[in-house]
Amino acid sequence: MCADERGLTTGCGGHPRPADRHGKERPFLPSPTFLQVALNGDRIHPAAPRTPTGIAEAASAAVRAGAHSVHVHAFDQAGRETLDAAACAEVLRHIRRVCPHTPVSLTTSATIVADPMERLRVIDGWTVLPDLVTVNQGEPGIIALCELLLSRGVALEAGLLTSDDARAFVASGLGERCRRVLIEPLDLDPEAAVRHAAMMEDIVVSAGISIQQVHHGYGVACWAVNRRALERGHGIRTGLEDVTVLPDGSPARDNTDLVMAAGAMVRAHAPA
Repeated sequence: MCADERGLTTGCGGHPRPADRHGKERPFLPSPTFLQVALNGDRIHPAAPRTPTGIAEAASAAVRAGAHSVHVHAFDQAGRETLDAAACAEVLRHIRRVCPHTPVSLTTSATIVADPMERLRVIDGWTVLPDLVTVNQGEPGIIALCELLLSRGVALEAGLLTSDDARAFVASGLGERCRRVLIEPLDLDPEAAVRHAAMMEDIVVSAGISIQQVHHGYGVACWAVNRRALERGHGIRTGLEDVTVLPDGSPARDNTDLVMAAGAMVRAHAPA
């Protein structure tokens, strides 16, 4: 089974359900709460996939564990992050082959191509389009990039890393044209991350922007941000790009471990 962006299950190639650490079959996440997995990013971890085949395998396992959407970064032959059209197309084709009903989000991060005009040129050359892209609102040239992607029918996930990003997002007028907003505080301290997530949420909500919110943090702070988001009825993101430990502090084996833990957190916060 696969899950679409609403959390509804659909067919996914007849793969077996994932097992927990003890080999017991785990149920699919029976919840409308949105759960996205970020499979890799620039994370150095044995289970962070970088090849198209590895990314597709990790995506399939994460979706079977309950993820509703997959966020990925593509890599070139030298193992470097890339926005190159051919590399991105290959990753998308591999994922869609194993999970054709799962929305796939690609990064557009300026950490990969720093020059705004060069990034615009490279992304305009994409031949296979993702369902969504993350667009970090604090980056130079981001509005032009958003307009390009919207004109090509790609949905936007507006990334807010700071309160300044949130204010820029509000001022941009992009609000209701985006699929969702990602609240992504960079703080590694859980209390600070939760505080900054609350500030960004307040800026967005006070501006009357009512699109779906998905919250996550980095490192151990990720789980604190996830927990607060669920308490407030928002979606969450997890995955090796964001965090490498489980809520109890033990190491996660892979993305599937993290999705299972996030799913358990979702169920714990579900209405009785």
